[in-house]
Amino acid sequence: MKFLESKKFLTILSFIGLYLFSAGTSWAIFSFVTQAPGVSVETPSELQAARSKINLDLPRTQECPINGGMFTKIEENIWQKRRPVAAMVENHADSRPPSGLSRADVIYEAVAEGGITRFLTIFYCGAAADDVKIAPVRSARIYFVDWAAEYGDFPIFMHVGGANDFSGFGDTTKNARALETLETLGWRVPRGNDFDTTYDSGFPVFWRNYERLGREVATEHTMMASLDAAYEQAGKRGFGDKYEGKAWDKNFVSWNFVDEKPMASPAADKISFGFWEDYGDYEVEWRYDKASNSYLRFNGGKAHTDLEYDNVQLSAKNVVVMFVKETGPVDRNKHMLYTTTGEGKALIFANGDVIEGTWEKTSREARTKFSDTSGKEVSFVRGVIWIEAVPAGNDVDY
Repeated sequence: MKFLESKKFLTILSFIGLYLFSAGTSWAIFSFVTQAPGVSVETPSELQAARSKINLDLPRTQECPINGGMFTKIEENIWQKRRPVAAMVENHADSRPPSGLSRADVIYEAVAEGGITRFLTIFYCGAAADDVKIAPVRSARIYFVDWAAEYGDFPIFMHVGGANDFSGFGDTTKNARALETLETLGWRVPRGNDFDTTYDSGFPVFWRNYERLGREVATEHTMMASLDAAYEQAGKRGFGDKYEGKAWDKNFVSWNFVDEKPMASPAADKISFGFWEDYGDYEVEWRYDKASNSYLRFNGGKAHTDLEYDNVQLSAKNVVVMFVKETGPVDRNKHMLYTTTGEGKALIFANGDVIEGTWEKTSREARTKFSDTSGKEVSFVRGVIWIEAVPAGNDVDY
């Protein structure tokens, strides 16, 4: 009886259940669909062989189109067969530390509900050298979909459900319905680029790990995902570097990047702000580390770390605070809305300095542009970019 009540048993049972659900759903709905003709899928053995040749001491000569970071040629060979992943990862205090965030190229943070923030994590170049495991994967919100849509045609969008009017009684207002929006974008179709555990994705892409934190947590904090498995499945669905013969980045607009040039005397060595008043667990502080010319992240007064990679502290070369209009709660499910299109004020931190400027995004698919007060587009320092969507009117101390 003790074994049957153990977390290990629950974990094994979760794997079996997810597998059976995924296999059953796939057979029932998609048994008539075979691999798209002409699709080239990189097998795990081919990927392992490529990674065995990666020497991170080799010259980093290849620029990442997502954040300008410099990588080896072998890493580029891997990511060039793929398209970006945009994955929803939660930040509930009970779910920390997260897994895999230190390998993301760009991260967006905004409130999901009730003052609790959530992340949209963009993976492409930083995930080439390893099979990145991410957790805890959670549900989508409409404004995160808007940001994900910037990353070329049909990015791999990973999540566990999302805001929608499941009851049919208007519990979720129409302009907050993330899942309906995914359908209108053409992402949420059988074997599409929308990877959702409540739709057509299961093990081995997603699974629940009740043992991840070594302590008991609610089930909603336990969903993990493998990026390698997601990329393999995406290839089988026809979403490698191309889809129907069209490269994912045909319409992608890259930001401008420059080499780092740290200030001799930092003008902004500490950045602190909150999202909602009296929600201390979600207050953020970034501390400038002169040795690495990067900002180290603290959340709720504690170092924010990556469990998957030896609890390394999360950091960023660039920290962007974009002030957005907050509306809500807008319905009975207490969903919030944040402006993603239009324009607003912004603060861009890098090299120990700060640029006061603006952000602008003309449509859902358009790239968010950041400019200084003269209207010139800002160039980011090569490396991780962390974008904080903070309610307009909030104080940011630096």
